[in-house]
Amino acid sequence: MKFVGVCQYDGSSFSGFQSQPNASSVQDALEKAIISVGQVTERMNYSGRTDAGVHALGQVFDFKSTDSRTIDQWLKGINSALPDSIAVISLQEISEGFHSRFDAIKRKYAYIIYTGKTRPIFLKDYVFWEKNKLDINVMKAEAAHMIGQHNFSAFRGSKCTANNPTRTIEYIEIQQKEDFIVITISANAYLYNMVRIIVGTLMDIATGRLQGSMLDILKSENRLNAGKTAQSQGLFFLGAEYKDISLPDPVHPASLFSSLLGIQ
Repeated sequence: MKFVGVCQYDGSSFSGFQSQPNASSVQDALEKAIISVGQVTERMNYSGRTDAGVHALGQVFDFKSTDSRTIDQWLKGINSALPDSIAVISLQEISEGFHSRFDAIKRKYAYIIYTGKTRPIFLKDYVFWEKNKLDINVMKAEAAHMIGQHNFSAFRGSKCTANNPTRTIEYIEIQQKEDFIVITISANAYLYNMVRIIVGTLMDIATGRLQGSMLDILKSENRLNAGKTAQSQGLFFLGAEYKDISLPDPVHPASLFSSLLGIQ
């Protein structure tokens, strides 16, 4: 039998989602918990790799098992064996041909920027503190150039191994709520560090640290022309969407902050 699940995790203490030698990963912790409930036939698949410090509210994964367990038994058993920083929020049986990475038609990320005057000590692992004034109207105007299908070579990290740099961004939404700026991006797929480089470049242009426009940088296809790579702690992987299956809608981090801080 094959199962597809959705998990959330606080990435602060992990080296990333993907299993790595001599490092603590979300994948290793999740697979260890699954194996404690039933036998699996191979390593899991997952919808998107996240780097060290990046969080997730809707990471999709799938695994195969030869053991007969109810969904409730799987869920309770897996969650009881996971650390407090990871939780599986849904699980369902799926067809043998499903693949959580290759079958995804779009993926969404959100990045949280804090613009308050003092260091956000209780939120330091979940937001990026920008000390300089950001012009949100400039950010929105510049982000519009990213929409559609483009060669995103200027926004790929040096460790990117993708053969094709073309990706399609469906939308970039930028909202301001009190001292928080929330950037949400939806695309079919991403290059390595693409979201963080886009966000970092938007911030650099909006503060005046970087001259030029996102359009010129995009057309240059040269990473040297883009801005900094935004830090990882403000980034949340919201999850993936598929044609033939229904998964729970993830809570947006903006909603979490709004509830926590009483922001309307």
